Amino acid sequence: MSELAHQTYVVARKVVIALIGGTITLIGIAMIVLPGPAFIVLPAGLAILAIEFAWARRWLKKVKQMAQEAVDKIHHNSPHKQANHSSPHSATSTATDSAPKK
Repeated sequence: MSELAHQTYVVARKVVIALIGGTITLIGIAMIVLPGPAFIVLPAGLAILAIEFAWARRWLKKVKQMAQEAVDKIHHNSPHKQANHSSPHSATSTATDSAPKK
């Protein structure tokens, strides 16, 4: 492949990735205030942009970190952790143990 053809391919690839990834990212940003799954579309657009651009890889890494922190916060504040951890089987066994024996 000639040098000019290779350079044209590289530029065309960047342009196509920028157009597709940028469009999906913008749609994801719009979905923050509009109805739609912004938490899925926005990272997908950044992932497409991250194929070719280092700044998008950094943003995607930050988005992943923020998502993980949100999940950790949800799990930390879940009512299952705050409830009594006794299993239903232990309550049954204590009721049977305290019953008078014949």
